[in-house]
Amino acid sequence: MNEYDSNRILDLVKKINYNSTKNIQEANCYVLNTCHIREKATDKVYHEVGRVKKEFRYGVKPIVLIVGCVAQAEGEILLKKEKYIDAVVGPQSYHEINNIILKIENKNTRVNSTEFEVIEKFDQLNSIKNSDNKISSFLTIQEGCDKFCKFCVVPYTRGPEYSRPASDIVSEAKQLVNNGSKEIILLGQNVNAYSFKNKRLSDLLYSLNKIKNLERIRYTTSHPKDFTDDLIEAHRECKKLMPLLHLPVQSGSTKILQNMNRDHTIEEYLETITKLKKKKPSIKFSSDFIIAYPGETIEDFEKSLSLLNKVEFINSYSFIFSARPGTPAANLKKIDYKIAKERLIIFQRAADIVKRKYRQKLVNSTATVLFENKAKDANKYFGRDEYFNSVIVTSDENLSGKIKKVKLDSCNQNTLFGQVVLENNPKEYAA
Repeated sequence: MNEYDSNRILDLVKKINYNSTKNIQEANCYVLNTCHIREKATDKVYHEVGRVKKEFRYGVKPIVLIVGCVAQAEGEILLKKEKYIDAVVGPQSYHEINNIILKIENKNTRVNSTEFEVIEKFDQLNSIKNSDNKISSFLTIQEGCDKFCKFCVVPYTRGPEYSRPASDIVSEAKQLVNNGSKEIILLGQNVNAYSFKNKRLSDLLYSLNKIKNLERIRYTTSHPKDFTDDLIEAHRECKKLMPLLHLPVQSGSTKILQNMNRDHTIEEYLETITKLKKKKPSIKFSSDFIIAYPGETIEDFEKSLSLLNKVEFINSYSFIFSARPGTPAANLKKIDYKIAKERLIIFQRAADIVKRKYRQKLVNSTATVLFENKAKDANKYFGRDEYFNSVIVTSDENLSGKIKKVKLDSCNQNTLFGQVVLENNPKEYAA
């Protein structure tokens, strides 16, 4: 979502004659877009501002803007502690960035803009063309969260749930496809909580499925509580919807889920997975796990391991519990770090085994790959298969933006390698 926001900020500032530069020394304005989901995010802001100070110690100071969730959560503190920062801009206020820059240019003032003006933000963005021309593009459809999981800072930095009008989303999707996008990834803090008037996420998927030249659709991140039967049905009906679903569970223990205020049980989670498999037998899953959440016993931890192996997540992202200031879980007693670290290592080793077995089964099979760009190495192209696996092939043909059948012949932990199947003879493969 920060990548989407950063792209839209660039679209906005072009209106006041700012453009991006890869040479920091050329910059008149430096924008740092931040995330507050993990520990030490604020420390990284100070470190990065220090780097900018060093770059410009002999030159003209650029305007320095801190944007995003760290700005929302700790804006006043940032402005007081670091005088080099000119403005803090929350994630729901960045549509004001042009006015903020002009104010700083003209009055040499400092600005704190951290109001929750999400409707106004998207109204403003709708009037400015999305210039993203990547093969795979992000598209925010929903922001904020009403779930209030005890560990999560999102409701306090992104505000309550807000869904954009369906017509605006379809219009922006068509714009992205006209720019050259072949794949669109719908984004939301609770993307499957999308609800605008009588439209739900399933309705959006059906609408996007009809867009000419759009080849693939994905969405992330979902909450298990909001997985409705109509959305499950869409996984069967929407042919462009890819068969990988990221469905964060956070723990394999219902007791811990209740302590987290996740509002679903493991039995309900598994029931959703069973329904999806019945509708779409080829579907596979990835998930997030918080290890050593306060109160987690060894039995609770083992239930997470059991769930990992039962579902066979092809990707799982696991982290030791990270206390976020201002959240209810921040006041809970932490599990000893040594124990937490040991559990994380055990879990990640188990996850690696599941992932390795899955990838090994792919070797000698054929995958359908959408190629996104040329790699740095000569004649090597990077793409992703239907399950979002990274694939690299060697080809003399320019493969960017094309979908090709690829015979997979090897893999490592993160990447699959193969050869493009020649179209005139499926039994032959490109060198």
